[in-house]
Amino acid sequence: MKSLDWFVLVITLAAIILYGVYKSRTTRDLDGYFLSNRSMPWYLILLSIMGTQASAITFLAAPGQAYTDGMRFVQYYFGLPLAAIVICISFVPVFSRLKVFTAYEYLEQRFDLKTRTLTSFLFLLQRGLSTGISIYAPSIILSVLLGWNIYLTNLFMGGLLIIYTVTGGARAVAYTQTFQFLIIIGAMVTAGYFIVKDLPPGIGFSDALLVGGKLGKMNVLTSGFREGTFDWGDRYNIFSGMIGGFFLLLSYFGTDQSQVGRYLTARSLTESRLGLLMNGIVKVPMQFFILLIGVLVFAFYQFNKAPAFFNELELKRLEQSVYSDSLHHLKLELQSIQQRKNAALALYPGQQETVFQQLQALQQETDTVRMQIKGLVKKNGGADNDTNYIFLHFVVDYLPAGLVGLIIAIIFLASWGSIAAALNSLASSTVIDFHKRFSAKKNPDEKDYRISKHYTLLWGLFCIAVAMFVSNWGNSLIEVVNVLGSLFYGTILGIFLVAFYSKQIKGNAVFWAAMIAELIVVVLFFLNEYKVIALGFLWLNAIGALLVWGISFLLQLLMPQRDSYN
Repeated sequence: MKSLDWFVLVITLAAIILYGVYKSRTTRDLDGYFLSNRSMPWYLILLSIMGTQASAITFLAAPGQAYTDGMRFVQYYFGLPLAAIVICISFVPVFSRLKVFTAYEYLEQRFDLKTRTLTSFLFLLQRGLSTGISIYAPSIILSVLLGWNIYLTNLFMGGLLIIYTVTGGARAVAYTQTFQFLIIIGAMVTAGYFIVKDLPPGIGFSDALLVGGKLGKMNVLTSGFREGTFDWGDRYNIFSGMIGGFFLLLSYFGTDQSQVGRYLTARSLTESRLGLLMNGIVKVPMQFFILLIGVLVFAFYQFNKAPAFFNELELKRLEQSVYSDSLHHLKLELQSIQQRKNAALALYPGQQETVFQQLQALQQETDTVRMQIKGLVKKNGGADNDTNYIFLHFVVDYLPAGLVGLIIAIIFLASWGSIAAALNSLASSTVIDFHKRFSAKKNPDEKDYRISKHYTLLWGLFCIAVAMFVSNWGNSLIEVVNVLGSLFYGTILGIFLVAFYSKQIKGNAVFWAAMIAELIVVVLFFLNEYKVIALGFLWLNAIGALLVWGISFLLQLLMPQRDSYN
């Protein structure tokens, strides 16, 4: 990066931190630290909810996801508007009326202590692991820009985030997320403009979309059917998105404390509902736009030389290894393919069909060579998936000075906002559902406030430890986070669905149903991973929720009626 980029980066980050400190003034008690004294208007709720979702993973990995797999990932969000309506009708009024700090307090009132504790534990486990992945995402940036070891960057980035979150609490998170989100959208629009601007003369936005579409990247709607048979292993299609995605998003927004904690800060039930409904409307087009950036980058690299491997650190290690000769020959193959691409594109737009036929064949050759390079990276002991580096590589290489610094800054900002909200929710659930619930000692507000900060620190350290292992996980980060959530969200959601809609089912039945359902979901996941069955991860959310509901109904029939609600 150039000095102007570093200046823009430092100034933007400093402005956000100072703004967050200024806005973090609130009462020194749990209501102030975790819920901002329930004083937030709907538009801050909306931006805070979206800011919590839109982590660095969204802006790093989503364009790379579209670059490699096309737009079909957007189908995952198609169930969100319906999920938002259900949450506003059934979930929010209950949480608002009871004035709870966490969603899981309600479960003790409805069922019993063990059900509340189990559900809170499942949330803490999956959110702690997911937040570790979110810390790893901005660490990638520092490791690429500065050549730092990824483990050192995890420690550095995690340390900054802990300080940022421990200091501010929910109020700082909400206000800084608002500022961050507005900067983020502006910067991403600007990035899209420069991608199109830097295309060859005579090639515009519609041409870039046409190229991306002809090469299979504009696959916004897919049925999941292959040769007349539905493929249950297909991760993203209209059915897995509308059904599996609905259950996942219903659980995420309705039961995950990182999101529930956002709308519990609202000053009224109406403000909570309005913020959630607006998110349901805005999120799908926003995610579509971010994925579209990836398609534009893909089209850009049809006209320009793409790297042999987008993770420069791994590529340099490979160049200095015993595999350097093999890498050199594969680079020459890519160079030859690019020359043939340029010759074909020279005929555009006069001979479009011929050009696209040649590009499709050449793209298949490119994919084959890149797979061979990834194989060499893996043999060399490196991470062979470079999806998370694609957009970052483009930004650093092609965007003008100043804008590079701003794009890097927004990725940091997105990371800080989402991780701060996650750490805040982890601490709130630990304090409310475990520390205060199982401690016989009653502390004054000031001491509870200090204890909450200590738990925020401890969860921050745990998430840094998780980040140390993420580099060995495959796939794009945005997929890893959603797969991880799908292991737990279905079970958690099932417990809440029983609580709201099946009043005859009581605590013992739903507790053991949840234990059985979670075990089945984990077994199905590993059977899929080891190719015993084919099952897309989004279906695990629906399976888990329906299993809890069905098994708890059967168990209740077998259990004695003396089981009480508590």
